[in-house]
Amino acid sequence: MLRFSKEKRTLEPDEYHFELQDVKEPNLFRDIFPFDDIPKIPFNYRVVPMNPPEDIWITDTTFRDGQQAMSPFTVEQITDIFDMMHRLGGPNGVIRQSEFFIYSEKDRKAVEKCLEKGYKFPHITSWIRATKSDFRLVKEMKLNETGILTSASDYHIFLKLKKTRRQALEMYLDIVKAALSEGIIPRCHFEDITRADFYGFVVPFASELMKLAQESKMPIKIRACDTLGFGVAYAGASLPRNVNGIIYGLTHHAGVPSEWIEWHGHNDFYRSLTNATFAWLYGCSGINGTLLGIGERTGNTPIEALCMEYVALRGTRNGMDLSVITEIADYFKKEFGYKLPPMQPFVGAHFNMTRAGIHADGLLKDQEIYNVFDTTKILNRPPEVSITDKSGLAGIAYWLNNELGLPEDKKIDKSDPAVAKMKDWIDDQFAKGRINVISDEEMWDLVGKYLPKYSPKNNTKEQK
Repeated sequence: MLRFSKEKRTLEPDEYHFELQDVKEPNLFRDIFPFDDIPKIPFNYRVVPMNPPEDIWITDTTFRDGQQAMSPFTVEQITDIFDMMHRLGGPNGVIRQSEFFIYSEKDRKAVEKCLEKGYKFPHITSWIRATKSDFRLVKEMKLNETGILTSASDYHIFLKLKKTRRQALEMYLDIVKAALSEGIIPRCHFEDITRADFYGFVVPFASELMKLAQESKMPIKIRACDTLGFGVAYAGASLPRNVNGIIYGLTHHAGVPSEWIEWHGHNDFYRSLTNATFAWLYGCSGINGTLLGIGERTGNTPIEALCMEYVALRGTRNGMDLSVITEIADYFKKEFGYKLPPMQPFVGAHFNMTRAGIHADGLLKDQEIYNVFDTTKILNRPPEVSITDKSGLAGIAYWLNNELGLPEDKKIDKSDPAVAKMKDWIDDQFAKGRINVISDEEMWDLVGKYLPKYSPKNNTKEQK
């Protein structure tokens, strides 16, 4: 039979129908995932078309998946972070939703406090296991959407749940029906989808969900969870690891609308952001992440990186306030004592810092030469230099001008004799065997000695 595709506006053969394969033994894809070796990436050279959705957005799991990797947040900390997330995502809901645990009294109190703020975005949702006892908590909280853990791979179905595929499917559908009967939108988390039998379980399950959605006239969302970061976005890579194929299969074979699909990836193989971007490009509207990428093991896709990727792909901030990213990073450092890797993009201490003198010389002439974008304007983070024996005259001059906040017509040139004297002292330190950077305190002592008119007592810019 033929059907007309509204998205592509062409006739297509409607010949795909995948039945649940209720196998007796689990399919663990041992040739791909040998466990005693690095997972393999096979190719079948099947390339699916890129198909970006009309609208894309970000969803948050900082208070659920992210918090699992940290000390529990207090109610006040959760509400503080929620406020900042609201400002970061902006009034148009680029950060569309945020999911919460609802198991403890503290979790429920945090949800109540965040609901009281009355923000349209992020919309608050919950996360539960596929049990009716958990579902009662959602009803009590009067939330209108909840995530439901519906593990998709045989690793989870056979080895963890100790069920067959059909038993798991029936259990999942039972709790989904319960949600629909109460007018609550279910969001099924297809855990471990990158190790799942795609045509033997994933597509048949998704197809059953779409039948329920049609019958109930309510959306049923699917979160494709790359639980161990096995996803790859290489053109022609095989399932179950191929992100492009997973999203294409959900939309094309199971008929799931793009706006009902989310991608949730982990960074075990350094691919979380790349996989998330390709999920967007191949038909997934929502990408799930956490602030600063916190989360189990290697963490989740960083929301701040997704914000940048959104602008790069769509050409607009769409109301986002990206300077809040710096506030969030500072909050995590001060409130939790959280130690960000210094090289972490956008938030790490060394993100826009240079140590090489030749780079500092470029920053002195025009920061666009060595800065990825105007970090002062966009992130409220001016570029910095770290002073070592490699900084040279240019690095010292840049540090002085940056720390003193001097206007363009009063900037200290690298040829200033005081700069040369400071460099001599620094070089002597490293010649004597020093290995650590010159501290800001030491630099201010040098300012007091060689540039006394700019000493902290007379300087209007507070020391960092």
